[in-house]
Amino acid sequence: MAKTVTTKYEVSEHLRTPEEMAAYLEMCIEEANGDTSFITKALGDIAKAKGMTQVARDAGLSRESLYKALSGERSPGFDTILKVITALGLKLHAEAAHTTKIIA
Repeated sequence: MAKTVTTKYEVSEHLRTPEEMAAYLEMCIEEANGDTSFITKALGDIAKAKGMTQVARDAGLSRESLYKALSGERSPGFDTILKVITALGLKLHAEAAHTTKIIA
């Protein structure tokens, strides 16, 4: 029987357009259930797709600090997150959560 060869799936290789990157981040935010490291890691995936060196430069950060901030192992400050989102060419927005209120 032939051996099956597997490789690590790297999502950043599949994020080619700004629309794909935005959709990926939106999906990760929805699926995170409050897990900020999951969202931070998603930003790291998008930064890899765009090129970490350029994103770091555009965000005003060193490449090393950007890798650390977006590793999912740390909790970067909100100011860093905003700088990265801007450097990625994305926008942060909010919408009302839809909740159903039953009045008895």
